[in-house]
Amino acid sequence: MIVHTTSDKQTFALGKKLAKQLRGGEVLYLSGDLGSGKTVLVKGLAAGLNIKASVASPTFVIFKPYPVRGHGAITALVHADLYRLAESATVTATGLTEYFGQPGVVTIIEWSDRLPLPKRLPFPVWRINLRAGKNQNHRTITITGLPRQKNG
Repeated sequence: MIVHTTSDKQTFALGKKLAKQLRGGEVLYLSGDLGSGKTVLVKGLAAGLNIKASVASPTFVIFKPYPVRGHGAITALVHADLYRLAESATVTATGLTEYFGQPGVVTIIEWSDRLPLPKRLPFPVWRINLRAGKNQNHRTITITGLPRQKNG
């Protein structure tokens, strides 16, 4: 799926819309250049999961869990930012990967290229790439791994 947004407001709204498809256990791998809208999308996802806390990129703490209430089986959102980490071994040492695929937990990773995933995994992975357009707020967002929509 490819989506074009023309403002932070639209990118945020896309995050809220995507949150409706989450069931728990998913890992969302976000990639894109600095300032491409990754954190704005995460804030929309958090809002879509009824998280009332202020969501900011956890660059210095690496990841931050947020409790989720009132969104089906989802009990937590774990938001990670791997910008400051250079090696995947360092990421593993943080304990972040222990959340992967846990029932009720959605894990979102900014700068996911710091942690390559094997091809076959026992949990759903969404890959979301955000690319800045020619105009300041234009984004091209490519999403793979979404669950198939039921017809009717």
